[in-house]
Amino acid sequence: MAHFKIRFNTTRGLENRGSVDHVWRVFEDDKEYLVKHVIINVPSYGAQTGQDWSMCCEGVLTLDRETSTATIGSDL
Repeated sequence: MAHFKIRFNTTRGLENRGSVDHVWRVFEDDKEYLVKHVIINVPSYGAQTGQDWSMCCEGVLTLDRETSTATIGSDL
């Protein structure tokens, strides 16, 4: 399972930062995904990561590119 951090995208709408609808930044280790929706189906917790605060969890990421939804679930 991978470790995830989820943050609000304060730079949405800017060049290379997604549309104004891409409100979530999902970090999987060193990769970043900009998505419109996030579904977290595993235990999560808030943590300060640098100066920012993030929702954190561990699980398996599924991306639905048609709806721009990141779903984090268990590998069961």
